[in-house]
Order: sequence, then C-alpha cells, then structure tokens
Amino acid sequence: MELAVIILAAGKGTRMRSHLPKVAHPIAGRPMLAHVIDGARSLAPARICVVYGHGGDLVREKVPAADVTWAEQAEQLGTGHAVAQAMPHVSEDVVLILYGDVPLIQPDTLRSFVERVTPTRLALMTLEMDDPGAYGRIVRNAAGEVQAIVEFKDADPAQRAIREINTGILACPRKFLAEVLPKLSSNNAQGEYYLTDVIAMAVEAGLAVEAVQPAFPWEVDGVNDRVQLARLERIFQQVQAEQLMRAGATVLDPARLDIRGTVECGQDVVLDVNVVLEGAVSLADGVRIGPNCVIRNAQIGRGTVVEANSVIDGAEIGEACQIGPFARLRPGTVMASRGKIGNFVETKNTRVGTGSKINHLSYVGDSELGEHVNVGAGTITCNYDGVNKSQTLIGDNAFIGSNASLVAPVTIGKEATVGAGSVITRDVAAGELAVARGKQRNISGWQRPQKKD
Repeated sequence: MELAVIILAAGKGTRMRSHLPKVAHPIAGRPMLAHVIDGARSLAPARICVVYGHGGDLVREKVPAADVTWAEQAEQLGTGHAVAQAMPHVSEDVVLILYGDVPLIQPDTLRSFVERVTPTRLALMTLEMDDPGAYGRIVRNAAGEVQAIVEFKDADPAQRAIREINTGILACPRKFLAEVLPKLSSNNAQGEYYLTDVIAMAVEAGLAVEAVQPAFPWEVDGVNDRVQLARLERIFQQVQAEQLMRAGATVLDPARLDIRGTVECGQDVVLDVNVVLEGAVSLADGVRIGPNCVIRNAQIGRGTVVEANSVIDGAEIGEACQIGPFARLRPGTVMASRGKIGNFVETKNTRVGTGSKINHLSYVGDSELGEHVNVGAGTITCNYDGVNKSQTLIGDNAFIGSNASLVAPVTIGKEATVGAGSVITRDVAAGELAVARGKQRNISGWQRPQKKD
C-alpha cells in the first residue's frame, strides 16, 4: 500500500516568544520541521505534505524541500481542520500524521507503527505517563479496546484519572479519513475540529484501533517553549553521542559534545569536551580531537591529532597530521599526510604537501606547498590585491624564514630559502637564497624621547 505523510506545522508557537515560527527553531542546528521531514523520508512515502500557517513563507525558506507538497491552513481551527487542508493533495492508500514540533520520532518506531495499518485497522500512538497533565486521554472498554480519545478540557474526573495519553500521531486508511473529516464538529470546549474525534468514529464504523507505544518516551515529546527545546536538544545530542561510542569512539563527556550534521567515525577516535561537529564530518581511525574544537564539513585522516581550540572548516586532512592548538583551517585547505599546522595559523584554499609544516602565527592562503616545506613564524602570503586573489607556489624542501611576506603571484622554487623578514615580490629559483629587507643601521648616541613632567 502506498503511503502519504501529513505533517502539521501551522502553529504560531506563542510561548516561544519569538518572531521565528515554532517549527523553524533549531534542534542540532536544523529546524525542528526538517527533522520530522527526515523521519518521514525514512519510510520512502509516495508523498509528504506539510500543512503550514503562521510565518509560512519563512518556514518554507528555512526548510527548502523539493519533495514536499505545501498546504496552507489560513485559519487555525484545530488539528482535524489542518489535516483536511492536506487531503486534496493526498491520494495514497495510507495516511500517517506527524507534527512539526515533535522532532525526535525515530524511523524504526515509525516503520513499525505504519505496518500496523490495514484497510480495517488504524494505528494510534499512545504513551503511559505518571503525570498525564492536560493531554487527551485514551478511553478503553472493559475488554481493553480503544474506544475514543477525550481531550482534557472535555474529560470528566474519571477520564482525567486515566494515565494513557494521546500523542497525536495517527496512521489510517485514506479512504476512511476522507469520509470522516467532513463530519467533524467543533462543538467542544475549545471550539475546534479535533482530529482525535476520528477514533470514536472509527470504532463506530467497525474499524479496529491498535494503540502502539514508542520505543522511548522522548520520541513523542513536543516543543512549546525554549525550555522544552533545550531539553530535546540535549536528548538528541545524548543519542548521537551514544551512537558514536557504540561505533568505537571515546567521548570523554557525552554531555559536552554537539553534533549538528552527520558524522562518520572510525574506531578509537577520541573526542574531548566541548567539541562541535557540524555538517558532513568524517573521522578516520585513531583521530583525536582536543577540547573546544569546531569541525565543520571536513575529512580527517587516520591518526591525526587536532589540539585544543582549533576550527577546521571545509578542509581535507591526511593521515598522521598535527593541527593546533588555536589553528583555523578554512575551506579549500587540503593537507597530505604527516603535515603540521601549528598554533595561531590560518590557512585557506591551500594545499599542504607531505611532511610540510606551518608552525606558528602565519596566514597561508591561495597557495600550494610541496613536500617537506618549512614555513617560519609570522609568514604571510599576500594573495589579495583588492580585486583579484593570486596564487603562491612553494616547491619541495623550500625554507621560508620567519616574518616573511610572499606577495602573490609568486613562485618559490625547490630547496630555495627565503631569509627572515623578507618581502618577496619576484620568483625565487630552485636552490636560491632570497633576502629582501632594508639595510640595518645602528645610530650611536641616539637619545630616546622622554616624557615631560
């Protein structure tokens, strides 16, 4: 049977106290709604339809998705009304209803849930709670069969004592849903068209209702304010950290690791405290990341060590390299094996050959370094003239003295040497020594200026 997923995401989220629509607030650096769409995609549905309302244009901007159909709910008249806005776009056999502010529902849970649906059976996700609060209650008959959902405001004292609550997640045959949605009434305490009324209508029509519990209670937790958002962020991060540890990584403090993307992790990787992994990150066997590092859209080779307080962004790092502390590798940096980029060094759009070193206090951009190059402290490549960015080429085994400025475009040949303090504006041939600095003068009897009393 073909599956359609409807995601309800029209709420304003008043308690977030924000100009940003609630479903656009981030979990792990991505809008909540994006996580729900990913969960829907894991089921390979024929259609995903998102019902939007408040801040709809901004929601669509924050969550671009070519495979999503958007349906507007201009007036927020309840969950039943919201689903009705999506139904003209849905022709599949089974409809799964999810919520844009319930971001942690897991694919395995959804897969098992949808499999319960038949032409004569609905699936309803429920949860047992010690303190059910204001959630809708699941009403069963003496045989334990689900009969209805009663919203808290409409429940009597006996119904409010029920501990099984409705999570809102529902899967049912489309044909049945299309028949009953027009029959919903707003004659209730909130004056809304409740989707929950569908359950009693299904029972009346002779359909079975199978209640299913999630694998973990937090899968069905929703977000109504920033406190709940922060709590789900930490749950999400804990789950990610556990997955890395099961894959063979050591996470020194799972509570101080943030993953905001996808991570491929080899064995014996060590992640120290306050590490942030963003985008697509690949860490090979034996990689060690020191404290307070940010790794973004980067590949790091086997045995490489990244020392504290370093930022690696859009870089590809080979095996057995040393980076940091306090290094910044910007997009386009490619390091071959056994290279070193040391403290307070910044690179950008630069290839660093095998065994080459940029140890201290340097900026190297738009450059290509051969093998076993040594770049001294304070060296910079002057690659930008205000209009164009030019390239610096440094050959194998070249030695660049401290505090040198290499004004691009310029080529330093193999085994050439640049004297400390030089400003190099012309090519240096292989094996040559280049010294370009003013002649030193020592002035005897010079009087240092004195401050006046």
